[in-house]
Amino acid sequence: MTTVEEPALQRPPAEVRYADELAALRAQDEGPRPPGWQLSLRAARRFIVGDDDAGISRKFVGNTALVERALVTLATNRGLMLVGEPGTAKSLLSELIAAAVSGTSTLTVQGGAATTEDQIKYSWNYALLVSEGPSPRSLVPAPMLRGMAEGRIVRFEEITRCPLEVQDCLLSLLSERALAVPELEGPEGMVFARAGFNVVATANTRDRGVNEMSAALKRRFNFETVFPIADFDTELALVEAEAGALLRRSGVEAPPDRDVLEVLVGTFRELRGRQDSGERLSAVMSTAEAVSVAHAVGVRGWFLRGESGNAADVVTCLAGTAAKDSPEDLARLRRFLEQRAARRSGAQWQALHDARHLLAD
Repeated sequence: MTTVEEPALQRPPAEVRYADELAALRAQDEGPRPPGWQLSLRAARRFIVGDDDAGISRKFVGNTALVERALVTLATNRGLMLVGEPGTAKSLLSELIAAAVSGTSTLTVQGGAATTEDQIKYSWNYALLVSEGPSPRSLVPAPMLRGMAEGRIVRFEEITRCPLEVQDCLLSLLSERALAVPELEGPEGMVFARAGFNVVATANTRDRGVNEMSAALKRRFNFETVFPIADFDTELALVEAEAGALLRRSGVEAPPDRDVLEVLVGTFRELRGRQDSGERLSAVMSTAEAVSVAHAVGVRGWFLRGESGNAADVVTCLAGTAAKDSPEDLARLRRFLEQRAARRSGAQWQALHDARHLLAD
């Protein structure tokens, strides 16, 4: 009989990708653990920021002090709010924290205009509800109820995309650490949070004002700002590592060309950093977007020509990133390629300039 191989997951959660590292840290962890935590605070920090001597990879390229403050916040009864520009790895950090603290990062609420309280707290199996009435068997727990009952971290992505009344359903959960289920009678009608429960929320600064959080809800969170990567070499190394991993999962055998990546990262940094030049793009030119473009460049080069991708591929793949928010961005990108790229030294910058005609009109 022929065995059918299971297709690989496109993006396993952090606790799956780094299962060996988590297991090693748990086995060696002798530090004091906050109640309900799978790792001590020191071990959780090592998991996130890395430890070369112990063979633990660095997963979040950012301020170690920020990671420490975030973990300390979660060891208290205050929620953690990560804010910053899109693409600054807020979601990645929340995922890594949840995997380190709770052993799972999949208790997640994705905020949006259509998010409802049912998707946050609980809903019902209506077939059972009609036949049996309200009962624990007909209750369908949502991430917040599960997190409280199991003592785990719950991630709330893009919280400011939710309507205010939906956001405020968190007020009693974060202050009283209890969730009422009024349809159930007796002790089953109240779920009390177990040790280890807390909430990590994220919000983009570009969304500020869409559905600004109430003052009451803000008081229940500690706010931490995640900034873009300041150092060029650090950002280049991150893009190279992340794009290389994505390319391997896409079946691309050729690693990304570092010289091409230098041009790509340099382009992103210039286009997002010159606010006074009139050439800053309104589109998000984040590190995450740079990784996506580097991935597309490698896929294009490998599957079309059997190579790692070149500067012309960068120009072609940049168009979809630059034209997301405003058609004027495409003109700004063209001016960058015609004027500033031409003044940069190096064969790949010259190739980038020569390929400017590949931008779509």
